[in-house]
Amino acid sequence: MDTILDSLQQFWQFTGFANCTWQHLAMIVIGLIFITLGIVKKWEPLLLVPIGFGIIIGNIPLFFDPTTGMGLKIGIYEEGSVLNILYHGVRNGWYPPLIFLGIGAMTDFSALISQPRLILIGAAAQLGIFGAYLLSLALGFAPNEAGAIGIIGGADGPTAIFLSSKLAPDLMGAIAVSAYSYMALVPVIQKPIMLLLTTKKERLIRMNKPRVVSQREKIIFPIVGFICTAFIVPSGLPLLGMLFFGNLLKESGVTKRLAATAGGPLIDVVTTLIGLTVGASTQADVFLSGRSVLIFGLGLASFVIATTFGVSFVKFMNLFLPEGKKINPLIGNAGVSAVPDAARVSEGVGLECDPSNHLLTHAMAPNVAGVIGSAVAAGILLGFLG
Repeated sequence: MDTILDSLQQFWQFTGFANCTWQHLAMIVIGLIFITLGIVKKWEPLLLVPIGFGIIIGNIPLFFDPTTGMGLKIGIYEEGSVLNILYHGVRNGWYPPLIFLGIGAMTDFSALISQPRLILIGAAAQLGIFGAYLLSLALGFAPNEAGAIGIIGGADGPTAIFLSSKLAPDLMGAIAVSAYSYMALVPVIQKPIMLLLTTKKERLIRMNKPRVVSQREKIIFPIVGFICTAFIVPSGLPLLGMLFFGNLLKESGVTKRLAATAGGPLIDVVTTLIGLTVGASTQADVFLSGRSVLIFGLGLASFVIATTFGVSFVKFMNLFLPEGKKINPLIGNAGVSAVPDAARVSEGVGLECDPSNHLLTHAMAPNVAGVIGSAVAAGILLGFLG
């Protein structure tokens, strides 16, 4: 009888019920909220559903004896476990360049090539990164931590993971979840800012139709673009190289199978793994802290600053542009790197003001410029702080 009771007691010690704390339950609720927003609201479901389920996985309470160091050895932070091996792709920065390869293979840079002046909007929006960097420094974060937090303002999850893995690995879970959360909330955050900063007259500005871009230009752009940006910011090479290489695969016309793989199955697999493992890295004992809450607040501030600078910069440009060549400031929000969601917000707000004024084609130019800009900004921060 004693043997049976001892066995039952030992079994109980290994269950999640015996090791559960309110922090575990709080994180599981957060995971359920992410899944609900992804499925019900359809806010970036390809990101929020894997991250939400990963949060639940990472917060199933596991037995661990601190005196003997004994545990189940299956958690994401336990060396040799399956989750830990998959998490190496996040911790060592393997996944982000592969995602950039897929992004390049899916992205059409025609809008940017035909309207090169709009690249300035993408550059202006990156000021949100450096604004959040200064705010983080003021709140007591170390320079390397501040740089990793600031990149959230680029609205680019893979870039945030890549930079935080190099500069602030201990903060990577909070930074990654914050970056992906705000990417999903692009329509909620950006629209009020756009309406606040623009007048009705400005929102009705019509832009000339972009010129048709030749196939030769599309092939030359990723080669020249990579050489120029990589020479300026060599530290951004892993992201920039894969982005432009993926685009060359798409536009060359002779590597369609490689482009289809990079922009399809490969990016789908990597996105699934990165979402699941980033979510699982938010273990309650590691994630729930005042610093994590502060990072979420700074992430929101950086996103607001980026959107504000993007819209305001278009208004500034219009001061020097003649009638007929002015830019609708509603596309200024698209300077962040959330492709194509930020551009869709530009289109949606524009159509609400004028149902016949389509801005999507124009907004894609600063949007893809934002992808390049966030990678360049990450390279600059890595070069100075790495």
